[in-house]
Amino acid sequence: MRVISEGQLAAMLAGLPGRPRVVAGGNFATPRRLLALLNGALPEYRLFMLNAQGDLPDRDGVDLETPFVGAGMRGRANLRYFPSRLSLVPNLLKGALPPDVVLVQTSVPAGGTVSLGIEVNILPAAIEAVRARGGLVIAQLNPQMPYTYGDAVLATDEIDYAIKTDEPLATPATRPPGPVANQIGERVAHLVPEHATLQLGIGAIPDAVLASLLDRRGLAVWSEMFSDGVLALEKAGVLDPTTPITASFAFGSRELYDWADRNERVRMLRTEKTNDPNLIARRPRLISVNSALQVDLYAQANASRVRGVIYSGFGGQTDFVVGALHSPGGHAIIALPSWHPRADVSTVIPRLAGPVTSFQHSYIVSEQGTATIWAHDAASQAQQIIEEVAHPSARDDLRREGRRLGFPLP
Repeated sequence: MRVISEGQLAAMLAGLPGRPRVVAGGNFATPRRLLALLNGALPEYRLFMLNAQGDLPDRDGVDLETPFVGAGMRGRANLRYFPSRLSLVPNLLKGALPPDVVLVQTSVPAGGTVSLGIEVNILPAAIEAVRARGGLVIAQLNPQMPYTYGDAVLATDEIDYAIKTDEPLATPATRPPGPVANQIGERVAHLVPEHATLQLGIGAIPDAVLASLLDRRGLAVWSEMFSDGVLALEKAGVLDPTTPITASFAFGSRELYDWADRNERVRMLRTEKTNDPNLIARRPRLISVNSALQVDLYAQANASRVRGVIYSGFGGQTDFVVGALHSPGGHAIIALPSWHPRADVSTVIPRLAGPVTSFQHSYIVSEQGTATIWAHDAASQAQQIIEEVAHPSARDDLRREGRRLGFPLP
C-alpha cells in the first residue's frame, strides 16, 4: 500500500482509460473523499454500490449500478438495477460486472492490516475480482473507522494506493418507532423463542422487534446487518455471551461503531457467508424478520417495487427466508403495517401486480394480528391474511376479490 496525496491520486485517476466500473463501499462506510476525487478526475464511469446513502454524483457521464437501491440512488434516471439475491452479488462482480477500481474506507493500519470496519458485505469479493484483472484497490484511511474482525481484516498488501482522512462516519437519522411499529414489534416478539438466532433488517419495525425482546435470554444474532437495537440487547444481557454477533455490515449510531471497535464479540463476515442459505439453515431456531411494501392473498410479499418502479430490491430477504425455513425450529416472518398512511391504501391486496420478492413464509404480521402461513392450505392462508393482517376497512373488498380469484372464503 502506497499512501499518496489527493493531488497525486486525482492525476492517476485521470489517466484511467475508457469508462471504468467503480465499486465503492455503501451504507454508511462510503469513502466520500475518494468519490469526490474520482468524480472530478473522470468524465465517464459506472458507480456500483450497495444500499447507497447520501448525495452521490449526479451528472452526465455517470451511471449508477446496484442490486439493492438505497436512498442515494432511489429515483435516479441514470440508475441500472440488477436483480439479484444478495448472496449472489459477488458472482456478478466476478463474472458479468467486473470492477476496474474498488474504493473502500478503512481503519488506519495496524500490524500490516487495516479493517473494513462497519462495511464488509460485497467488498472482499470486489477486491478479489479487481485484483484478478489487474485493477486498482484504493483506500481512504480514517482513524474514526472502527477496527472490526473476521473478514473485515485486510492486509495492506491488498491495497494499491491510499489517502489519509479524519472524519466522522455518517449515521442514519434517528426515528423512534411509532405506535403501529411498536404493536407489530410486540406481536413478532411473541414468535421468538428463548435461545433463538435473530436476523432483522433496517427500519422502524425491526427496531421495534428488538426493543420488545429485552426480557429474553440466550439469543444470538446471525444477520446481514445489525443496528443499535442489538447493542441494547447486549447491554440488557439478552444475548448469549458465548456466541459472536455475526453480520456483514453495521448500520447505526456513533455509539454502536465505538462499541464494535476491536470488540471480539463482533464478527464481520463477507456476504457469501452471512447470506448463504445453507449456513443460515445450520443455525438452530433462526428467526428471520423482514418487512414488505405489500402482501397478497397468495401470501406473497413485495419488498422491491412501488407502482412498478424499483424501490429497493431483493436484498437478503430471499436468502434468509429460505435459510430460516430450513433451520431446525426456524421461522420466516414478514412484518408490515396493515395500512400505508401516506398513500392511504391497504398494504394487503388481492394479488400482486408486479414481481414477488419472497413467498412461503411462516407468518405474516401486522398491528392487526398474526397469520400463520406455513402448513396451512391456500384458502386458510388467504382467510387468515384477511382476518388477522388486513386493516378492517379493507377486509370486505379483499373477501370479494378473493372469491373472484377462486378462494372459498366465507
